[in-house]
Amino acid sequence: MDTLPSWRPGHARDAVERFLARTTGGDTPLPVDDRVAVFDNDGTLWNEKPMPTQLHWLVQQWAAAASADPDLARTQPYAAAQSGDLSWIGGAVDRHASGDDSDLRLLLAAVGRVTAGVSVDDYRRLVSDFYAHAEHPVLGVPYAATVYQPMVELVRLLHEHGFTCYVVSAGERDFMRPMTEQNYGIAPEHVIGSAMGLEYVDGEVRYVDALAFFDDGPQKPVRVWSRIGRRPAVAVGNSDGDRELLEYTVPGDRGLRLLVHHDDDTGRGDQPYDKGAEVMLREADERDITVVSVRDDWATVFPTP
Repeated sequence: MDTLPSWRPGHARDAVERFLARTTGGDTPLPVDDRVAVFDNDGTLWNEKPMPTQLHWLVQQWAAAASADPDLARTQPYAAAQSGDLSWIGGAVDRHASGDDSDLRLLLAAVGRVTAGVSVDDYRRLVSDFYAHAEHPVLGVPYAATVYQPMVELVRLLHEHGFTCYVVSAGERDFMRPMTEQNYGIAPEHVIGSAMGLEYVDGEVRYVDALAFFDDGPQKPVRVWSRIGRRPAVAVGNSDGDRELLEYTVPGDRGLRLLVHHDDDTGRGDQPYDKGAEVMLREADERDITVVSVRDDWATVFPTP
């Protein structure tokens, strides 16, 4: 039985299979307790272009808030959301990747405003409703249809070999939790991400208008340790923001580091891009990172309808 049917024969598939043979067989298998695998989310487990799924939802919320409050409509990111021109938002994300967080602070403040005072139960219902009805803005299909089938197969194969898999993302933890089990087979309690502050008021856990932590770059290993207490043996990412996460894996041949390269220009629906991953792609060999080519290593990108 082919355990990775959507993966073409080649160096990436070989790297996965050799790693599993080394660590789950032979005389010195990796202890089951140490079989931890971590996956970035957007761009790694599912499609992230033209914008991450959570940003799609947030833009809807910001546009509605701008329509209700003319003063907000004159500020960012509300002006961008209302106009439909999201270049300012994209620029803020790009500047963050270059080390300039001045506009990112405006974005995060707007994120906090959306959920401030909302209970965690109500938020889960809002997000679940979005996932149930929203479609990808370019592909015109439900977001569940933009999951990367080869990654789902990899998660399943790791589970079969005794690994516990986690999502570790800059995306907001509670926005991801309602969909990870259904789409990836990863339980909601195994989701690690950015988070707004919380408080307990009158029998409810509610969000406060303050960021608890932003889970990106060097914060990813910190959050992994604080939640899991172990170095991962497997780490999978797709951008420079995942550099530290991949660095933090078990060293040597007891660890596996994969970087998804979005180079597919064949019209299969995954937009090709290197932006935001230039450093990792350039340094992959010296960092012992296996680059997974969407074009060359994946026979199938999305689930078959």
